[in-house]
Amino acid sequence: MKEKVILAYSGGLDTTAIIPWLKENFDYDVVCCCVDVGQGNELDGLEERAKYSGASKLYIENVIDEFCDEYIVPCVQANAVYENKYLLGTSMARPLIAKKLVEIARKEGATAICHGATGKGNDQIRFELGIKALAPDLKIIAPWRMTDVWTMNSREEEIEYCKQHGIDLPFDASHSYSRDRNLWHISHEGLELEDPANEPNYDHLLVLGVTPEKAPDEAEYVTMTFEHGVPKSLNGKEMKVSEIITELNALGGKHGIGIVDIVENRVVGMKSRGIYETPGGTILMEAHQQLEELVLDRATYEVKKEMADKLAQIVYEGKWFTPLREAVCAFIESTQKDVTGEVKFKLYKGNIIKAGTTSPYSLYSESLASFTTGDLYDHHDADGFINLFGLPLKVRALKKMQREGK
Repeated sequence: MKEKVILAYSGGLDTTAIIPWLKENFDYDVVCCCVDVGQGNELDGLEERAKYSGASKLYIENVIDEFCDEYIVPCVQANAVYENKYLLGTSMARPLIAKKLVEIARKEGATAICHGATGKGNDQIRFELGIKALAPDLKIIAPWRMTDVWTMNSREEEIEYCKQHGIDLPFDASHSYSRDRNLWHISHEGLELEDPANEPNYDHLLVLGVTPEKAPDEAEYVTMTFEHGVPKSLNGKEMKVSEIITELNALGGKHGIGIVDIVENRVVGMKSRGIYETPGGTILMEAHQQLEELVLDRATYEVKKEMADKLAQIVYEGKWFTPLREAVCAFIESTQKDVTGEVKFKLYKGNIIKAGTTSPYSLYSESLASFTTGDLYDHHDADGFINLFGLPLKVRALKKMQREGK
């Protein structure tokens, strides 16, 4: 009996060409697995294409709710953003995909897992760290790094290879943006974006929404509620997290929210330029932060910001299945017990504008914050506080004057 390999299958040209390549070079029984994290119509016709190309079987695993509840929500609760801009859309999905590939490999008794990530990108790291953490005994095949066996370097060569193996596919050799899509976002790389000096061709590029210039001239109000840091309702209607993100994507796209142009530092050491569309995610992150401002104390908020950066780095580098990620998320979760309440804001031409926040756990005291003198705050107390708080500065200045003989 032939050994089985599980192929992470997207249905695109690369992973389709890998099917006959695996059979020809390794004599594998190829079982394809597509993990549905919200790619939408990209999944249309996948089963027919996989089997037509030589796969013995195709699994399509719908994990959208698991993706939202167990991967997106912890990152939203942390306010995890990589290099101040990237909301980790691809990064959050990869460990879950790796987990499902391992589950299918165990189910099928496979000895290897294959992915189509390139040797220059982050995804090869994310996939393989996930697989190593969950199934260290499985072999990993990465064709794009096997340049002695994988000799194809262009779409034209991949199309020709498929034709030679009797596979006539509805792909052409024209180059387009390299994209990755899930429920949280869509990324764009390639073409004019490869030169940071070029302005993006947004009219040709955008998929989920419009630019702020083309957004409506009227603002739109949105109300959300959270319980313990988890979004629960949108505009008065209770929904699953996946449904809330779907609705927010439509609202955000309509109003030009969440378009980010970034030159980021990849794990492998190079810089890459890309455009990210994250309309719903941008709104959700901002709404969560709007509520946290009201309920978290200063000291916790400061440390939580540090943990947000740490979690963003952990997730970006593919280290989801690690004790460190678990520990950071445990801290984040402990900060969310009082993050309950309602946030209101309006969307207008790329902006998310606050319109009011309420929470039963609010630490805001109107009597303290107002300019009138309340029972809890005596203005004279500030004299002693400032003297002590500023003592190091005063001592340093006095010592400097002594040294200079003044």
